Amino acid sequence: MARPILIIAASIPVILAAMIAIPMISNPQIPFSAANADDKIAIELIKYDLKKISLGVTDRLTPQKSETLSISDDGSLKYVFSTPNSEPIQKSMMLEKSQITKLTALVKETGFMQLPIDSIPADETKTEFTKFSLKVTLNGKTKHIQWPEQNATSEFIPPLVSNVEFELEKLINQTKN
Repeated sequence: MARPILIIAASIPVILAAMIAIPMISNPQIPFSAANADDKIAIELIKYDLKKISLGVTDRLTPQKSETLSISDDGSLKYVFSTPNSEPIQKSMMLEKSQITKLTALVKETGFMQLPIDSIPADETKTEFTKFSLKVTLNGKTKHIQWPEQNATSEFIPPLVSNVEFELEKLINQTKN
């Protein structure tokens, strides 16, 4: 009599563990459950390639090129590439609803909107580096963060900022091709 009760008692934690593990194994991506159908998101990423130019007494950072990626809630994506002495190149495309949901979930699930930082400065010794400016508006709340590439600063860049940047860089490369 005691043996069947022990077997049943031992199997309950195993069944519960399997119920928790199976969804995590089958979908290792960011859970889309964080994104609601009512969520409104707008994203703008600006990527500057900067160079320090000496003007005698002062130094000035000037952009060598800039890339702007704007994504609206309806899935429209606008990409603009510009250099100082040429006309900007513009490209547009429509993102699938699943891509917008993935970006929304990434922003909501990671706590991106609650980051305590707004700007990470570059080291003064760097003469050429890439700087990013990201503005995310989610359900009327806006978060704006600026940071240089990792090798241009001695400060810590949070991984969730890098993850959002990585996803948006993939969209830039997709748009370029």
